[in-house]
Amino acid sequence: MSRPVSANAPSAGGRAAAPAALPVIAVTGMAFEARIVRGEGVDAVFAARADLLERALTAAVARGCAGIISFGTAGGLAPDLEPGALIVAEGVDGPLGPVSTDSAWSGRIAAALLATPLAAKLRRGRLAGVAAPLTGSADKAARHRATGALAVDMESHLAGAIAHAHRLPFVVCRAVVDPAWRTLPPAATAGLRDDGSTAIAPILRELIRQPSQLRPLIQLAADARAARATLVDARRVLEQAGALRFSPRLG
Repeated sequence: MSRPVSANAPSAGGRAAAPAALPVIAVTGMAFEARIVRGEGVDAVFAARADLLERALTAAVARGCAGIISFGTAGGLAPDLEPGALIVAEGVDGPLGPVSTDSAWSGRIAAALLATPLAAKLRRGRLAGVAAPLTGSADKAARHRATGALAVDMESHLAGAIAHAHRLPFVVCRAVVDPAWRTLPPAATAGLRDDGSTAIAPILRELIRQPSQLRPLIQLAADARAARATLVDARRVLEQAGALRFSPRLG
């Protein structure tokens, strides 16, 4: 009867197999963001509801990971940021308190992006974390005045808190979708399910209830295309540069 072979058992040549490298965990709020970032060496967890995201991330960390990156879209707070602007955050200020990012890893990510046409879109600074969507232009302006943050999202503060609790390196790479001066219509968030997927029926019901939402919703779709294009390009650049990987040697 044959015996099971350990992953680290010696090979036929007498050498022990090298242990598999631990993946980086990417944290996103929506399914499409996870599809962009997921790949070799990068696992992704996503959910729109905080408790579901926390549960998924905690389970992923328990399986083993080398670090955590918050990746996806964000709402603009700085008035000069256009849709598609790319932020590599220096830290996150949110409901759980301030969280810093890993300076060496963030530096590698920024350096990789600065060597490409994405340099024109890149900004460094702090991100704001919130527990509920920040959709009004007045609310965005108030948050920018209060914090100086460049943009806002609902996942980075949670990802950072879990990373720090487990002493894992943490970075943020986010693309602006709705700029600071844009107020989102209710239809924009009506279809977002708790698990981060999107349902069309609630959006249609909102449009039937208030057809005037159609024009701002079309504008948001254009903004979202710009943000998505930036994320796809950034993901490719970071993969080619090896900047999505983390090890103590690389930082």
